[in-house]
Amino acid sequence: MAAVVEQHSIDVVPDSERHGHPFSQFTLWLGANLHITAVVTGALAVVFGGDVVWSLIGLVVGNLLGGAVMALHSAQGPKLGLPQMIQSRAQFGVKGAVVPLLLVILMYVGFFASGSVLAGQATAELTHTSDVTGIVIFALVTAVMAAVGYRVIHVLGRVASVVCALAFVYLGIRLLDRVDLGALLGDAHFSFPMFLLAVSLSASWQLAFGPYVADYSRYLPRTTSAKATFWWTLSGSALGSQWSMAFGVLVAASAGEAFIDNQVGYVVSLGGAGLVASVFYFVIALGKLTINVLNTYGGFMSMVTGISGFRGQRTLGPRGRAAYIAVIMVAGTAVALLGKDSFLNSFKDFLLFLLTFFTPWSAINLVDYYLISRERYDIPALADPRGRYGAWRWDALAVYAVGVLAQLPFLATSFYTGPFVEPLGGADVSWIVGLVVPAVLYWLLARRDVSHVPDETILGLPHESEPVGAGRS
Repeated sequence: MAAVVEQHSIDVVPDSERHGHPFSQFTLWLGANLHITAVVTGALAVVFGGDVVWSLIGLVVGNLLGGAVMALHSAQGPKLGLPQMIQSRAQFGVKGAVVPLLLVILMYVGFFASGSVLAGQATAELTHTSDVTGIVIFALVTAVMAAVGYRVIHVLGRVASVVCALAFVYLGIRLLDRVDLGALLGDAHFSFPMFLLAVSLSASWQLAFGPYVADYSRYLPRTTSAKATFWWTLSGSALGSQWSMAFGVLVAASAGEAFIDNQVGYVVSLGGAGLVASVFYFVIALGKLTINVLNTYGGFMSMVTGISGFRGQRTLGPRGRAAYIAVIMVAGTAVALLGKDSFLNSFKDFLLFLLTFFTPWSAINLVDYYLISRERYDIPALADPRGRYGAWRWDALAVYAVGVLAQLPFLATSFYTGPFVEPLGGADVSWIVGLVVPAVLYWLLARRDVSHVPDETILGLPHESEPVGAGRS
């Protein structure tokens, strides 16, 4: 049982326990994106006014751009053997990293909730109970699997990538039998704001994986090619999400109100009735289980990272793991139950609002890792507020704040619209500003003083305390 239940949390994974092939990133992220919430995300591009052709193109662009940023984070995992947000202490300080961490935890709770709304509907149909009961059952199963940890997450990803891919192929065939594809594709009318909405929806989808993507590549051997990790991650995530979102575009364009009123029910009805419908309710629940386990696991890791920065904690026992996961589960379930009746509009604004806070974090993290530190970190110092990275790195925190604020004039949501949105025809380009501005500012500031950057990565593990590349036998 100990070999199945994960023993590590925020501590570095020793070389002796590394295993796997970067192809595991493809199956994990393919399975994590073939699900009903990704379908709904793609549908939003049409629901809010876009046409089929330019919505599909915009979603491709966003998935590739956001997916490339996300995959650059994934490539950090094998090199450092650390969870993503622990590594961000090198940019923000051991305690300062808690600032973006608070927002990351909010993201996990939000995605847990949104996933539970749709999966709860499917679970309710399978168990012949109410949506509320379905949400609770689904949340409990998610928490148990997240508590087991890394191995079961990858197994779940492999299973979901096959089962959900076959299901989506079948549903796609059934959908094409019902719609006039030529008419949908022939009604192309380019609208720059709607095109950018599609780009932003898919880019935000991908960028939101950034704070935890390295959590699932950190067990790969240290010698794993960074390029292989990057490409397998990008291809799995971009393919899975584009597949689901394209399906959502076609469903929304052809079904209209029938889909908007009952997303899960309509998709299942494409598959058939009776036993076939039960199979597709199961597939929807399985797809959402995969991503919700990732969200729960990522939330638990982020909470531990934030609290341990003040407590000096480096390891966590099974009871502590269960307690943190329970907090994520309860919070996410509560939000799901409160917001289940206004899901579609709330989810669109939630995605775009999250993007405001995570693009500056991604920009700072990637510039530091690839351009400033050049993949060299002092891992023991990441747990020491008095070490080379300090407790608070105010320059990075200031850049982060500027990066968030710089986006506000370009942000378009139902509860706030910036002054530059109307001159741009209603287009939301805030995520582009949120990547470029903090990336440039952080590079200009950080390159002036690199005294905190070690000559080589320092592991600090028992029997592995020499720097990487120091000629260990």
